[in-house]
Amino acid sequence: MRSAKPGSLEEDWFFQALLECYLPLLQVLEDAADDPFQNPKLTLGLSPTLLSLLSAKDLKNRFPNWVKTRLDLLKQVPNDQKVAASDLSSKFELHLSQWHSIKGDLIEKFSLLEKRNVLDILTCAASHGYLPLLRESPTAVRGQLLTAVKEHKRLIGKLPKGIWLPECAYYEGLDKFLLESGLRYAVLDGHGILNATPRPRYGVYAPICSKNGIAFFARDSDSTLPVWSAKDGYPGASFYREFHRDLGWDLDEKELNKINIKNPRPLGIKLHRITGKKTPLDQKEIYEPESAKSLTKEHAKDYLEQRLRQLKKLTLVMNKEPLLVAPFDAELFGHWWFEGPSFLAELFKQSQKENLTLTTLKDVLLRKPNLQLCEPSPSSWGSGGFHDYWINECNSWLIPEWSRASRAMEEILRTKSFKDSKDIINQAARELLLSQSSDWSFILRAGTTTELAKNRIKLHLKRYWLLIDSLKNKKLLRKEDFEAIKEEDSIFPFIETKDWFHFKD
Repeated sequence: MRSAKPGSLEEDWFFQALLECYLPLLQVLEDAADDPFQNPKLTLGLSPTLLSLLSAKDLKNRFPNWVKTRLDLLKQVPNDQKVAASDLSSKFELHLSQWHSIKGDLIEKFSLLEKRNVLDILTCAASHGYLPLLRESPTAVRGQLLTAVKEHKRLIGKLPKGIWLPECAYYEGLDKFLLESGLRYAVLDGHGILNATPRPRYGVYAPICSKNGIAFFARDSDSTLPVWSAKDGYPGASFYREFHRDLGWDLDEKELNKINIKNPRPLGIKLHRITGKKTPLDQKEIYEPESAKSLTKEHAKDYLEQRLRQLKKLTLVMNKEPLLVAPFDAELFGHWWFEGPSFLAELFKQSQKENLTLTTLKDVLLRKPNLQLCEPSPSSWGSGGFHDYWINECNSWLIPEWSRASRAMEEILRTKSFKDSKDIINQAARELLLSQSSDWSFILRAGTTTELAKNRIKLHLKRYWLLIDSLKNKKLLRKEDFEAIKEEDSIFPFIETKDWFHFKD
């Protein structure tokens, strides 16, 4: 998701994720990889849309000034916030220096870590489309998968073998489309494995294989909860940084206007700590960097000790080595949980001392394990393992819109008379993919920035139908209008809709 406008809310979201998550994560991985006493391993999903943002020249050019603006604001905070502000300034300056040293090319650096066997990089559906809700049209599912594979190859330099299914969402028969797209393994929520047919002998603690030859790994809730949950896990500790208290809400609108922001919104400058789970935002205490850093060491030690106890119990009842899979949104580390990268760094350091082996999904499969043949159950990692977070009274109106648009695309692609209109058809496909992002459904259900989500959905569908109608009804499409759409929605440059019909149903 992006806007062509400099200073947009979407741009802010990306830059905050870049500064708080992806640059720190890269630094942690490189530092650990360079340490002969560590053996870091991580499976990381880099979605096609994220890769597109990371490779965009205009965003790369604007990022340093965005950081410098925040550095200037940090100089103006009240005296009681100076220590927290100084620490945050140091982090911003460190990552800005890191950015310049790698010339803003995070993709190359992550790719090098994969070549060093530190990372196993997964792809995702092209625009993070929720595949079970697109199943009515096989073309839509193929479009999401094949476009993703091509984009991964274009930017990472190799074809992906693993995929992070959007929202870990699965439906029966999806494995066939994964296989046809060259993909070989994926992560599912525990419900997708535990309710598989037949029931897996080892539950979520070993991968299974579907009849179409796709390996599936299951999320282990015991390994996930302590890191994921602010309510029951580490991120809710009182000394960790408060996510919701941001200088963007505290500053006067006149101050925001000086940096070309018209309305209050998060700036990525957070100087308070959680204090207490019931403490009102205006009563949060000032962040204490050293206290938070010390706590990540304690929590990493506790986490590893919990996993060792869990593995010890499992080895008593399993005749094979148990595997614990703990998947998270990458932006949990640094963005939602500011201390997350430090926690990861401690896991890499302490895991060697605790004699706990870290691995990647790819490395597990390279050992050629004996996998039980099972058919996964339809599921997601939403509440209860079902699909209801993405299909409910808030967002279900989207599904018939996607279905109608997909049917129109299928009709166009089957009509030979349109074969000379490749550019228009490909752009229509981009608009359709962009309208299908599961993030829109999530935002509509969560009730945050819903107007933005609705406007973006309607914009992409409006552009889609404008392009389709220009073909079907032979409506004249002004060249300048088409070029403007292409310029703003220029994602997936290698998109080829002919691929969507490459396989037989």
